[in-house]
Amino acid sequence: MTRLIVVTGIPASGKSTVAAALARRSARGVVVDGDTIRAMVVSGYVDMTREPSEEALRQLRLRYQASLAVAGVYLQAGFDVVFNDNILGPMLGELPGLVPCARFHLVVLSPGPETIRHRDRERAKTAYTAENGSFDWLCNVLAKETPRLGLWLDTSHQTPDETADVIIAKLDESLIVTDATRG
Repeated sequence: MTRLIVVTGIPASGKSTVAAALARRSARGVVVDGDTIRAMVVSGYVDMTREPSEEALRQLRLRYQASLAVAGVYLQAGFDVVFNDNILGPMLGELPGLVPCARFHLVVLSPGPETIRHRDRERAKTAYTAENGSFDWLCNVLAKETPRLGLWLDTSHQTPDETADVIIAKLDESLIVTDATRG
């Protein structure tokens, strides 16, 4: 049986790297990356901000729907899929209604602020700039506005492979059961 694992957290929490490590642990694994889907919009893109517009929220939902549609194609073809994206605040509560299957695994990466700062400085793409703002507001959204669904992990002192190992070991704790009539 194939499985869908959704990995979320704020930018620089390690989602992409952990998603790849998880997919490599499967005999047939695929990563669906929300940033890749977002990059498909070549004009008219509206970015998320602290006070997002209705259009920004609409496009964010479209990104999730498109990502999960791709995930569904691979699930039906017999692949395990790891979908990673920034799914925070009330949007995380909408996720179970969007997934293309009756059961999925949800993992929220929640390393500490110093770890986020360090990881953001060390990676090729920088999420937190003067234009984009600091990550403090996103940490607040994660801590105070995001429903406590799935498995939450403080990965501050773990390598991506160690995090993937913990996720696999605790997969039962990450299980979300949606509508039994789907996939």
